Amino acid sequence: MHTCTLQHRTYGFADLAEVLAKASPERSGDRLAGIAATSAEERVAAQLVLAELPLTIFLEQPVVPYEEDEVTRLIIDSHDRDAFAPVAGFSVGELRDWLLSEAADAETLAALAPGLTPEMVAGVAKLMRVQDLILAASKCRVITRFRNTLGLAGTFGVRLQPNHPTDDPRGIAASILDGLCYGCGDAVIGINPATDSVDNIRRLLEMLDQIRDRYRIPTQSCVLTHVTTTMEAIRCGAPVDLCFQSIAGTEAANRSFGVDLALLAEAHEATLALGRGSLGDNVMYFETGQGSALSANSHHGIDQQTLEARAYGVARRFRPLLVNSVVGFIGPEYLYNGKEIIRAGLEDHFCGKLLGLPMGVDICYTNHAEADQDDMDALLTLLGAAGCTFIMGVPGADDIMLNYQSTSFHDAAYLRRLLGRTPAPEFQRWLVEQGIVNAGDGRLQPIRANSRLLSLPEGWL
Repeated sequence: MHTCTLQHRTYGFADLAEVLAKASPERSGDRLAGIAATSAEERVAAQLVLAELPLTIFLEQPVVPYEEDEVTRLIIDSHDRDAFAPVAGFSVGELRDWLLSEAADAETLAALAPGLTPEMVAGVAKLMRVQDLILAASKCRVITRFRNTLGLAGTFGVRLQPNHPTDDPRGIAASILDGLCYGCGDAVIGINPATDSVDNIRRLLEMLDQIRDRYRIPTQSCVLTHVTTTMEAIRCGAPVDLCFQSIAGTEAANRSFGVDLALLAEAHEATLALGRGSLGDNVMYFETGQGSALSANSHHGIDQQTLEARAYGVARRFRPLLVNSVVGFIGPEYLYNGKEIIRAGLEDHFCGKLLGLPMGVDICYTNHAEADQDDMDALLTLLGAAGCTFIMGVPGADDIMLNYQSTSFHDAAYLRRLLGRTPAPEFQRWLVEQGIVNAGDGRLQPIRANSRLLSLPEGWL
């Protein structure tokens, strides 16, 4: 039992899981689960208790039992005690203070990452205000490679997301062309397929590879289908660059996605074996989102932000090229409004970066959430300041296949210009060669009528 007395009232918390849940900033998913603090005062009491807890408690008291959950076993068994040693004597509050100090720089944080568990970083995030999450995350530098280099200082990537409700190749090609003309697509050109058959996935992969090869674009492609479908496409000879999968923070929630750690390892090895990366072998692309375990009734009474961080523990095992928190996609049942979405996006980015992951955020909301594009503009700008690795580039910010609101090609151009960021260096050189950006100042240029980009093969447009 952990206790804290405020104004002559004593609050008691049965275990570490309850402390973490009650210390979480308000969000609808935790209220839905019945684990949220019942008042602002109780939340403060839980945060005061959390701040005094030693970091070692997270190794001694797993929030999901070791014997019942393979994600817990992965987290505990892969913990690097040597990397942890510099902060092993810290409390959660002391870790927060240290992360905000000058002692915590990019090199130190990179060395520390294997020594931190997801629950540790989730706990410290609950003690941070928005500016703390931004400052600490901005110090983290996570670099990954496949056909280009992502995560370098001064760069900002974009997943070009050319989804189409019928997987029409002409519609997809038009969206890809539009995005490339805005300098988008260095993180990945990635399609969410409307039809999940192996034949359709192979057709889309071949189309993406033809476009990439025709224009010699230094990027990678992905069709975001289930890992089992991707592996079958590999067996059929499809040109797979990245293997995608949605993941969560408990074994049971991952089972609801049809995966476990062994299957992810098999998919990772199958994709690695293709050897398609020219600069590196980071071949996995994972997506996550707060509330996924609760929506699958697989949350074990743990708050959604802590479980989201545990999903990053799964991702870390497979050295991904990209990890993306689709922050507002699940809906207002889990993140009710713009305020909750903004906070969650910054938490997710902070936790992922601190664990050594190449974190991006799909800055998004569904049409029944209490949020709008002004909220997304605010989160976009804050994540840019925090050093977010990549965002989504969706035509008009409106995904007509998934039916949600995200960020547009224009939004990416805005942030790059505002903060002086460029795409991945290899992709930036290609943009200059194509006349899409100016070689001198890196600014977007009008597309010339004779641009080779406008000469797509007959029948694609």
